Amino acid sequence: MHIHILGICGTFMGSLAILARQLGHTVTGSDSGVYPPMSTQLQEQGITLQEGYDPSHLQPAPDLVVIGNALSRGNPAVEYVLDRGLPYVSGPQWLADHVLPGRWVLACAGTHGKTTTSSLLAWLLHANGFEPGFLIGGVPENFGVSARLTDSSFFVIEADEYDCAFFDKRSKFVHYRPRTAVLNNLEYDHADIFPDLAAIQRQFHHLVRTIPATGRIVSPAADAALREVLAQGCWSERETTGFGADDDWRAQLIEADGSCFDVYHRGALAGRVRWSHTGQHNVFNALSAIAAAHHVGVRAADAIAACADFAGVKRRMELVARIADISVYDDFAHHPTAIATTLEGLRARVGDGKVIAVIEPRSNTMRLGVHRQRLAPATACADQVLWYQPPGLDWSLGDVLEASPVPTRLYDDIDRIVADLTAQLRGGEHVVIMSNGGFGGIHQRLAQSLRQLHQSAPQ
Repeated sequence: MHIHILGICGTFMGSLAILARQLGHTVTGSDSGVYPPMSTQLQEQGITLQEGYDPSHLQPAPDLVVIGNALSRGNPAVEYVLDRGLPYVSGPQWLADHVLPGRWVLACAGTHGKTTTSSLLAWLLHANGFEPGFLIGGVPENFGVSARLTDSSFFVIEADEYDCAFFDKRSKFVHYRPRTAVLNNLEYDHADIFPDLAAIQRQFHHLVRTIPATGRIVSPAADAALREVLAQGCWSERETTGFGADDDWRAQLIEADGSCFDVYHRGALAGRVRWSHTGQHNVFNALSAIAAAHHVGVRAADAIAACADFAGVKRRMELVARIADISVYDDFAHHPTAIATTLEGLRARVGDGKVIAVIEPRSNTMRLGVHRQRLAPATACADQVLWYQPPGLDWSLGDVLEASPVPTRLYDDIDRIVADLTAQLRGGEHVVIMSNGGFGGIHQRLAQSLRQLHQSAPQ
């Protein structure tokens, strides 16, 4: 079967394309403004990409068109599909019909940490011989691809609450019907489709309704929004995570930065995690993944031991360059909580080292200005913040600068950011570039500029 995917370079749709290819289908796709790592990954898989949404990409007609949620009525490819009566489906529906049936689905949901938790969970199962399939909205470094199919009955999926397509406004995760569900946390996000937190909670409860009585929900006891969801009705087994004595899975920090901590299961010491990751948010991610792996039969001690070899995820505090003792990181943070927890984790690790955050408020929620009052406080753990005002941002970052607890500057030119940083950095700094998009290739541009400077400097 020839499947053409509209919006193929989105993290979810790109992963779906890989699964379709592994099922033996011919896969092509269209998208606009593609960038790594997804575009590179697809090309390595032998999937043909076409720029833009020209209807000619659908000639000759494919057997099926899978339409991503970034496309809406008025898009020329969408209008062509409808006018010609081509068969089409949403990505989550295709997944539910062709990949998930008969499998034990482990779904990782929540406002933050979905990608890291699902990547870690897939790794814990893999390291313990379960060989799971997976679909993740990022590229786990341990696997090098964001999706794979195996003969295993276990399948790990990053369960996104965003909608499915212009013709299906339910959250993606209602299609997945997991037996093990991780609910990491819940905050207001996706302001372009959800009017308030209650609307997101309603979708989360739709997910809860699909989990069987013999299934299990893993969630932090301290998250008030999730407690409200579960209070609407919960028919499944439940285990809690956290730092409290009553939590089923409890962490006790050995190192303040989260790089070492003990794990207790129902009061008994299960083992100690020593790994290269930092931040209390990653401690929570680890507890959730360990608990979920335990549900399918991985011994707690074995899951804990496997954490040490978890290599992380591309674009989640990924070290992309280290030049003359200057570290440049790429991070996906697109919400004030994610910005704050990422910077807190780095601060705990580097101590007095200088931390510079370069932030592009690019997500739909950011563009609407919903969290603007929380942005300045979220950067308190940085020594300096460079804000980039992207085209199309409907509000000014001026108020954020005025409220900033640390020195800050505002830019509307990426080349100027690169030039100023190159002139400023002397060695020992940690530059964290935060955006949920390509950010104009700033990571590579800064690395290249630093290399040129230090190669030409007198020895």
